[in-house]
This record gives sequence, structure tokens and C-alpha cells, in this order.
Amino acid sequence: MAQGKVEICGVNTSKLPLLKNAEKEELFSRIEEGDKDAREQYIEGNLRLVLSVIKRFSSSNENVDDLFQIGCIGLIKAIDNFDSSLNVKFSTYAVPMIIGEIRRFLRDNNSIRVSRSLKDTAYKAIYAKENLTRKNLKEPTINEIATEIGISKEDIVYALDAIQNPMSLYEPIFTDGGDTLYVMDQISDKKNREETWVEHLSLSEAMKRLDEREHEIITLRFFEGKTQMEVADIIGISQAQVSRLEKNALRVMKNYLTV
Repeated sequence: MAQGKVEICGVNTSKLPLLKNAEKEELFSRIEEGDKDAREQYIEGNLRLVLSVIKRFSSSNENVDDLFQIGCIGLIKAIDNFDSSLNVKFSTYAVPMIIGEIRRFLRDNNSIRVSRSLKDTAYKAIYAKENLTRKNLKEPTINEIATEIGISKEDIVYALDAIQNPMSLYEPIFTDGGDTLYVMDQISDKKNREETWVEHLSLSEAMKRLDEREHEIITLRFFEGKTQMEVADIIGISQAQVSRLEKNALRVMKNYLTV
């Protein structure tokens, strides 16, 4: 990686803003209210965090612009999923997200060399997908993404497929107070949801041991095949809280069923 580079992806890194804690709190409050300008300011105010992370990958010999773009995707995901009520510093939450995004990119790039133009198309599509999802509260179609960025759907599909890479279901995404969220926690199982172990047990009595919220989480997760993120949106709490409540509920049920 080139060292001492001032301009990355057209961004003058020597002039990046540095937000104070009070400014971060004020901006995030506005973000939670749907303020798009505040979100952009928060992204720009945390680009130094991306720069600090990509320095860890200086030995990768990857293009610094590529790493910066990928790191920014991780930063945006962190901002959009951060729960300020958890009393966790944003940087504590964001750094693993940024690192994970870069590591996935490096794994993919080491196995198959993808052209810069394909990667640019894929990044634009991913960014557009996230923006359209937030705007319309539903996942956009490939046609909607194509219209948004002005690229044919065939080229988008090809580009996204080119940067895909296998990922372990046990890939850690975020750790909070000892509770780790894994990739498998964000994947719904619609195909086999009727065949999961939960529905093969006599659960009526075990479910009665749960409180109302735990009961709802287990129902949504294992009977309706929802992801933890979807459950969090439905109930109105963070994904980390869903994970903790789900694990506790399963522990209570297991203890009852194994007595």
C-alpha cells in the first residue's frame, strides 16, 4: 500500500473533520430521526477511523483507494446499525465492521482478480441498494438499483457475482459484552423453517416459561424464519438485544426440556 498518500478516492485526508463527542451525540440523534444531512456529516466525520483501520493492511499490497472504499462501506454499515442505547463507543462497534469488510474483500481478491471497473460497479450497486432500502423500507429489485445508478442490470449482476466469496456462518460480526453476533444470526431459514428442531419438540410447555418478549422473539425467529435484524425492527430493539434475549430464551427452554 502506498504510504503518506494525502488524497484517497478524491478525498483530501489531511483536511478531514474531527468530531467532538458532543457533536457525535447531536448528529446521531438527528440520524435516528432520519436526518440525511446529519448522516453524511457523521460519515465524513468518521473517515479518519477508516484511515486508521486500513493502515493495518499496509502489507497487503492492495490499492489504497480500494481499501478505503471498502472501509467506507463497513463504516456506513456500522452507522446504520449502531445502537446508541448500548453505552458502547461508536468506534468500538465500527472498527470490527470495517475490518471485517476489508478482510472479506482481501479474501475475494486473493482468490480471483476482479477488474477495477467491475469492483466500482459492484460498490455503486451495494451503496445504492443500502440507500434504497433505507428510503423505501424494503429491499430494492435489481431493476430499481440499475435505474438508480444508470447501469444495466446484467452488468450489475455480473459485477456483484464477481466479488462474491464464500463466508463462514460463524464469521463474527460484532461482539458486545461477551455476546458475539455471527453471520448465521442474520440469515433467515425459509426453506427449512418447518423442519427446525424447535418445531420437532413439544414446546407448548417450554414456551410458557418465557416472558412475553422472549416468546415473541422465539416465534419470529424459529416459526416465521425471521433474521435477528428483522426481529429487531419488528420489536423495536437492537439486534444485540435480540441476540441476548434469544440465547437466554433457548437456554430456559433447553433446561426445561432436558429435565
